[in-house]
Amino acid sequence: MNLDTRVPAVETLGVLETAALLRELTAGLIAVDDFDAALAALVRIARDAVDGVTWCGFTALRAGEPAGVAASDARLAGLDDLRHGPDTPAMEAIRRREMIRSEHLGRERRWPTWTLRARDLGVHGVISAPVDVDEQVIGAINLYAGASDALTTGHQLTAMLLAEHAGLLLAAVRDRARQAALAGERDASVLGDGVVGQAIGVIMTQRGCPAPEALEVLRTAASSLSIPLREVAERLVNTVSRQRDG
Repeated sequence: MNLDTRVPAVETLGVLETAALLRELTAGLIAVDDFDAALAALVRIARDAVDGVTWCGFTALRAGEPAGVAASDARLAGLDDLRHGPDTPAMEAIRRREMIRSEHLGRERRWPTWTLRARDLGVHGVISAPVDVDEQVIGAINLYAGASDALTTGHQLTAMLLAEHAGLLLAAVRDRARQAALAGERDASVLGDGVVGQAIGVIMTQRGCPAPEALEVLRTAASSLSIPLREVAERLVNTVSRQRDG
């Protein structure tokens, strides 16, 4: 007996669409180092890539900072913020650490105030999936449908994979932001060193480049010669001084 073990076309399409979504999301966030910009890219990509999803939002809770919100449509941004208190799909997903789904808001009783506002804005279905970013940030990605019963179990799987992938990418974004901030502090400290500042000025004059590029030239030279940055700067300044005196 021959058994047809081929995956149904609709299921295959869902897998391919999800793979394309994760690939596009990675490409869109891989070089970003601003968290809010990353959230904006995330909701835009998810809205455009997931069939049946009309809008997408993100609710982020950051320790010691105001809650962050991103929305693919500014008109719906209020659905993702905290003005409705804990009675929203996003906050329930965050609190319970599990996916929340309502495919027909006309029959929904869990979040009365939020649901009334959502329906007034044309939202008829929602999936909220919790997103763990790092020890300081948690959140939920919210997929909204403009029609009832448009969100299926397939969308739940996509939302779960999207949340997992987004968490990893957003954690990397925050790490890059921290590294950039530390690098900026180190650069400010280095630039405060008189002889290094003089050397940077020399390189800027010689090459017609900005200070960050001149500093990188010094760092490259120090690495190549395996000597401290300050010693490279001193050698350059002394060389230039001797040329001027000569």
